[in-house]
Amino acid sequence: MASIYDLKPRFQALLRPLVTGLARIGITANAVTLAALVLSIAHGAWLALLPGAPWPLLLLPVTLLLRMALNAIDGMLAREYGMASVRGAMLNELSDVVADAALYLPFAFIPGVNGPLVVLVVVFAIIGEMAGALGPTLGSARRYDGPFGKSDRAFAFGLLAALLGAGLAPGLWTTIFLAVLLGLALLTTLNRARAIIRGVGVAKP
Repeated sequence: MASIYDLKPRFQALLRPLVTGLARIGITANAVTLAALVLSIAHGAWLALLPGAPWPLLLLPVTLLLRMALNAIDGMLAREYGMASVRGAMLNELSDVVADAALYLPFAFIPGVNGPLVVLVVVFAIIGEMAGALGPTLGSARRYDGPFGKSDRAFAFGLLAALLGAGLAPGLWTTIFLAVLLGLALLTTLNRARAIIRGVGVAKP
């Protein structure tokens, strides 16, 4: 299914001059991965310490965009400059789910937002990422199928943060919004699992 992830090649093209400069001065892919993780944890802590405060919410889309840029940069450095490694692959997968949890779970602390539903969205988003990561283990490719991949989650939670930060009071609309995200997370897991099964030639159940 369609996903914002499909725009990644264009995004990478914009970042390529920066990637070239970073490689030239010796910045490693793993260092960029760790920078994205630290940025995510720091902003997540800010959201958790000041639940519902305007500035942490309004600036979340900026942090999410920076995180997406750093995530793209680390992959380009790894692939194009010989920095790929098992350690880097492990760090990349783990840091993605930790960053998601750090950035999105604090929404559960905002008064008026359905906290349990936030937790379910994050949990099933992580399950979807782990489902995608199972591909190479089972003889298929790493799957990034949508409709609720990492970039899509960033867009959805960035939009939610902007609306709340701008003063729109949470209520029924946030519950419906989160319920839709939960459905998308479940569908994403199903799509990735099916794609992996097809990829290894196993008949679908």
